[in-house]
Amino acid sequence: MQYKGTENFRHVQPEKLGVLVTNLGTPDAPTPSALRRYLAEFLADPRVVEVPRLLWWLILHGVILRIRPRKSAKAYASVWQPEGSPLLIHTANQAEGIRKELQKKYGNNVVVGFAMRYGNPSIHTVLDEMHSQGARKLLVLPLYPQYSASTSASTFDAIASDFTRRRWLPDFRFVSHYPDYPPYIEAMAAHIRAHWEQHGRNQKLILSYHGVPLKYITKGDPYHCECHKTSRLLAECLGLANSEYQTTFQSRFGREEWLKPYTDETLKALPGEGVKSIDVFCPGFSSDCLETIEEIDEENREYFMEAGGEGFSYIPALNASPGHINALVQLIEDNLQGWHVPSNAPEALARRDTLAKQQKERIYPGRDL
Repeated sequence: MQYKGTENFRHVQPEKLGVLVTNLGTPDAPTPSALRRYLAEFLADPRVVEVPRLLWWLILHGVILRIRPRKSAKAYASVWQPEGSPLLIHTANQAEGIRKELQKKYGNNVVVGFAMRYGNPSIHTVLDEMHSQGARKLLVLPLYPQYSASTSASTFDAIASDFTRRRWLPDFRFVSHYPDYPPYIEAMAAHIRAHWEQHGRNQKLILSYHGVPLKYITKGDPYHCECHKTSRLLAECLGLANSEYQTTFQSRFGREEWLKPYTDETLKALPGEGVKSIDVFCPGFSSDCLETIEEIDEENREYFMEAGGEGFSYIPALNASPGHINALVQLIEDNLQGWHVPSNAPEALARRDTLAKQQKERIYPGRDL
């Protein structure tokens, strides 16, 4: 094993607190070739698809990567912005908002980066950058409020894999979930109320989460329970009765059973049950992305209206709104408890450098270490 070293380290380098924000990922461009690279990485993760590896390799490379990239590229092209994919734009803005707030308190003694579990910027690349900037204590915050092995644990796997190749590891903390974190619940409630004040309120609030195969839950994944807990706390904060909101699950893939009720089937059925107008919000998505913009606000809107719906309003994700940034900063600071921020005073750094040189010269005189 060849470990990645720190050959450029100098004792005068400031030590910093590092905060790494991560999200799922995005292709580099809305093209079939870019989607093929992205999907090959994403769908090859055994945390995402729990199927015997050889069988899945044959299906992935023999079928899926021959068909799906072109279809997905068209969907991404419909939401792509001049600066890139919505998920990349919003995650970058969130990291910048967090950086500004933390630096108000800690100055330049904190470094904030963002990375994607799949695609770019990669976790390995950003960890390299943060290490070179002196991050000796590292807090990782995946922007998945509800825990699932296919998201939060997969991110941990990527961090751990990177660490196996490093000689010098930082002190490390990992936020695995925050489904019931009060500032997060309150930020969503305030966001929804503001939407209702501006656009009016429809008959029912649909809370749509990304789905996972049902078998993941039967094997012990807490995702289903955490989604429902978030919904319940959010509904309580909004003062909603049970009949005024519903939790559903979207984005299923393949033929096996996923978490129910399915968002698309629910929206097709609601008009026939007398629910003619709905608001849809996605509490598990920290940023608007393909699954919210194209799948919810376009595809599922069409399902509902074609089934006889009369009013459909998509409530955007929290993105980099002030309320969301404040909630994330509070979450980060809660998890930084006990970690002292280095002062990095010039005289302290100079003294550390002098002492290190004196000690080296006493033990290894004349050697460049």
